[in-house]
Amino acid sequence: MQSLWMIVASLLFACMGVCVKLGSARFTTGELVFYRGLVGFVMMFGLLRLQGLSCTTPHWRLQLSRGVSGTIALMCYFFALGILPLATAVTLNYTSPLFVALLLACWFQEHVGKHLFAAVALGFIGVVLLLQPTLDPEQWAGALGGLGSGLIASLAYLNVRALGRVGEPEARTVLWFSLITAACGLPWALASGSANTVGFKDAAILLGVGGFGGCAQLAMTRAYRYGKTIVSANLAYTTVIFSSLFGVALWDERLPWTSILAILIIIASGVWVSMASRKPTAPLESD
Repeated sequence: MQSLWMIVASLLFACMGVCVKLGSARFTTGELVFYRGLVGFVMMFGLLRLQGLSCTTPHWRLQLSRGVSGTIALMCYFFALGILPLATAVTLNYTSPLFVALLLACWFQEHVGKHLFAAVALGFIGVVLLLQPTLDPEQWAGALGGLGSGLIASLAYLNVRALGRVGEPEARTVLWFSLITAACGLPWALASGSANTVGFKDAAILLGVGGFGGCAQLAMTRAYRYGKTIVSANLAYTTVIFSSLFGVALWDERLPWTSILAILIIIASGVWVSMASRKPTAPLESD
């Protein structure tokens, strides 16, 4: 059942990606980020009230660091989704475990084995293979955005790990992340001039961006809390599979065999990273 929760989370994250890609033709990245944060904040506020927990936090510095880094990563990810094929953008975003491993080894001086470095190297070989043969020149900005989202998200994940170690409830962490996301996206949304002209179809897309993302985080949290961390982390890569299917069904995206091979390499390296670093840590949250 816990594995099923992780698969449900992956499907919901893929649905969020579909809504972002649909909304990118109508809204700016800032507007999408704002509504993602706003809907998520309302959901988490209600959840904390139901749980009888306070919204205030004694660890505001960690929450601020997690929120800012997560918001920047989210902006990069949403930007990439508007330019790249869905599966490509999602795969680049899921390079974050590779960057986490590098940061733990190089910045935090944590001991990692040879297998972990080999897994990271394999992952970046997959990234090079994914980018080099398949992207048009106008897509490189999106590629850099997608890769940047993976890099910056790794910083957010390390803050999530620290928050988990000091006992911060997951819903409160998501609440503060959503609040900071909405606050950062609001000026961009207002500057675009289209925030006041949201029709029914647009509202459905925006609710999908925030609703699918919020529900996915809840399902993922349940999977990590009650299931095996290694299994949950590896099943998270089913998001790439769901995204690939959505891309084919909705936009007739046909990836060449080199891209499919690269995606499989990146997924394999992510699984290898999680298997090579079995030291228990707090669950990582996706944007």
